[in-house]
Amino acid sequence: MSRSAASQLSFADWELMRQGLELEPLLAAIADFLDDHEELVTRIRSDLRRGLKQPDTGRNGIAPREVLRSLVLMRVKNWDYRELRERIADGYTLRLFTGFGCRPVPKHNAFQRAFVRLTPATLRVINDLVVKAAVDLGVEDGTKLRVDTTVVQTDIHHPTDNTLLWDAVRVLSRLLGRLGRLVGRRIKGFRNRTRAARRRMQAIQRMSTTQRLRQQTDKYRELIGIAEEVVACARSALEKRPNARGKNLVDDLVMAGLRKQIDHYRGLADRVIDQARRRVIEGEQVPNAEKIYSIFEPHTDLIKRGKVRSPMEFGHKVFLAESAKGLITQYQVLNGNPPDEQQVSYSLQHHKRAFGRAPELYSADRGFFSERNLTLCEGSGVKIVCIPQSGGRRTPQREAWEKAPTFKHGQRFRAGIEGRISVLFRGRGMKRSLAEGSERFELLVGAAVLANNLMNIAVLLTKRASRRRRAA
Repeated sequence: MSRSAASQLSFADWELMRQGLELEPLLAAIADFLDDHEELVTRIRSDLRRGLKQPDTGRNGIAPREVLRSLVLMRVKNWDYRELRERIADGYTLRLFTGFGCRPVPKHNAFQRAFVRLTPATLRVINDLVVKAAVDLGVEDGTKLRVDTTVVQTDIHHPTDNTLLWDAVRVLSRLLGRLGRLVGRRIKGFRNRTRAARRRMQAIQRMSTTQRLRQQTDKYRELIGIAEEVVACARSALEKRPNARGKNLVDDLVMAGLRKQIDHYRGLADRVIDQARRRVIEGEQVPNAEKIYSIFEPHTDLIKRGKVRSPMEFGHKVFLAESAKGLITQYQVLNGNPPDEQQVSYSLQHHKRAFGRAPELYSADRGFFSERNLTLCEGSGVKIVCIPQSGGRRTPQREAWEKAPTFKHGQRFRAGIEGRISVLFRGRGMKRSLAEGSERFELLVGAAVLANNLMNIAVLLTKRASRRRRAA
């Protein structure tokens, strides 16, 4: 990954190109668009070189151009890393699109290492540059804007206090056992309590409603006691022998990594134990902001949006704003579960920076309604504000406006963003993030939005070229 020079075409590449092998029209349009906007590759190059002492020396890695195109292809087709590598290696047209040609395609983990070096800020800048390029090309004018929020799930199981305690016990027990094997002797005071914790977790899971009233507290006390014993052992292992050495340098490095993981999960286990004791033993109502829903994805938020099929969702709320041509002009991963109405001001400011003026039509659902937001939109220069009133008695003027054809047309336009969210979920892999950590979560959202925008720009440019050919 350290060397980023563009590779030369081989004789085999020239021969295959001479035989007339071509990309499918949309991929060809995306490739042409990326070729015309080299500043996107420059942003990728700065991330790949970040943190390297000598970025211009060493083995040849995946070039920035190949990283960007492979990332776009992965999200356009909704493939995982293994399928991405296999598909590129199996077909010359995809080799041509990604830039590998007849050269060997790197293994799937090389793509993973390259993608995770990108930062969410870089992808956000790239998306802004893509929208700006669409404006310069005349395929988007920003006269209409529709906004909505959705929830992207994190890769966790449904959290309950007993399963979280079980997760903490089994993970810490596994790490302590591995540390003891590297040291060459059993860690003093450590007993593998995994089976005992699992039995109590399963007993709680199997309880009926009546049994929970009588037996749940005692079982939780036993499970919390086991978890506290394992956490105390982990704390002792870190404090008493902080400089224990392995048999060789490799073992020392592995032990350092294990100690770091033990310290990380020990802190999370303390939070889980405190949360379970307060909720189950003491009967306290713990605020959502203080809860932890997974020790593997501790950044996960609990989102309640009043949906019948999914009253509770675990992940992050994501704000999206879409233009009339299907481009996601702005997106943001939100912290917690803020009200939708707080996003109106941000969306108008961002739209003005991108297009130089406010949209003529601003459409949203009733979650974005407030009198302040109506005044803000009108003061910013929005001609038609289509946000239904949420609650309260409507004035005659408000009721007449919401029955007007202009308002109904704006609400029909707003419904289109629901379809865009469905495309992002089903076609671009944004429904559930399998990546680990909050930064990679935001990378997935940014990559899905980038793939969506490039696909829509390719469709618009292809249609415009087709019209010009027919006119000629």
